[in-house]
Amino acid sequence: MNIKLSITTLALLLLLLASNVTAQPGVFNIRKYGAPNGDITNALKNAWKEACESRSRSKVVVPSGRYKLQQIDLEGPCKAPIEVKVNGIIQAPKNPFHLNGQDQWIRFQYINFFTLSGKGTFDGQGEMAWKQNDCGRNTNCKRLAMNFGFAFLNNSVIKDINSKDSKYFHANVFGCNNVTFTNFNINAPESSPNTDGIHIGKSSRVKISNSKIGSGDDCISLGDGSTQITIQNVTCGPGHGISVGSLGKYPNEDPVVDLIVKNCTLNNTDNGVRIKTWPGTSVISIASHLHFEDIVMVNVSNPIIIDQQYCPWNQCSKQSPSKIKIRKVIFKNIRGTSATQEGVSLICSRGVPCEAVVLSDINLSFNGSEVTAKCANVNPKIRRKAPICALPHA
Repeated sequence: MNIKLSITTLALLLLLLASNVTAQPGVFNIRKYGAPNGDITNALKNAWKEACESRSRSKVVVPSGRYKLQQIDLEGPCKAPIEVKVNGIIQAPKNPFHLNGQDQWIRFQYINFFTLSGKGTFDGQGEMAWKQNDCGRNTNCKRLAMNFGFAFLNNSVIKDINSKDSKYFHANVFGCNNVTFTNFNINAPESSPNTDGIHIGKSSRVKISNSKIGSGDDCISLGDGSTQITIQNVTCGPGHGISVGSLGKYPNEDPVVDLIVKNCTLNNTDNGVRIKTWPGTSVISIASHLHFEDIVMVNVSNPIIIDQQYCPWNQCSKQSPSKIKIRKVIFKNIRGTSATQEGVSLICSRGVPCEAVVLSDINLSFNGSEVTAKCANVNPKIRRKAPICALPHA
């Protein structure tokens, strides 16, 4: 009886081990595919192609080391969930014109159940590009490449990855649904132009959490069509803050609805939490249900700002007001220090004034004194402590 029991137990264990083996993801290590002179472009393409064709869960692995990578598109649809795990340092070409004129260095697109993970760094080596960037003044400037393009991803996760010194934006999120960024850390100097951290557009259910973002522009920005966005436990600085917009510059823009920014810290940034729209255009749209709560400001120049006269480099006319309707906005429990006396600036459109704006528990100081507030075309509701609006300067 004991012998029979032992045989049965052994058979069950072997069956269990076999099932576990078949459940393990197929691993596609790029070293299998070669990397002449440290360039992994073709190796990564080939590993991705095989993994994407797998009918069971697969993983492409970039092990520890330092690698070169040219512009690359990694596309689906794939036949099963797929992960790219990067543990090494991957460098872009220094020369911005060695990326085939593409606007994104690495593109992940048309994929369901995708994961980008690891402790690796994607280094855009952007310093040469920054010196050539005149896009703020020149509308015909040469196109520079972002580190990442995430387009048309569904049910996906980007975690534990570092993005460094992108030539332009670090990450562009477009046409995505249910995508989470966690411990996605971005590092670029304050002097690097247009190196926005994460820009989101025409996407829904995007969550950014537990991340540190330092850049030369907005840490996180929301373009048109951004809905159900959550930004939580993010530290921003240096940079231009967390922004809705700019909105209203391009035709056929979709509304921005349902944003939660919570438990974030902004450290020595030009702006804190901001909503910005362009005047002088015919674009009609809405930004609504925007909630900013439990936010710490550390020496931030403009902690709370609505700017419906946003017009950098005088690229527009302020004669006609913005047609973007801003409504149902809550600024709650925002505290810390402002680098300017005017810590709250709510300058809304005279054509479509802001509605249902709430200031609640605002505790901001400048040189030990309470900040002041400037408002136009808005009558904010004050709940508990908040500075009282003064008329804008003439």
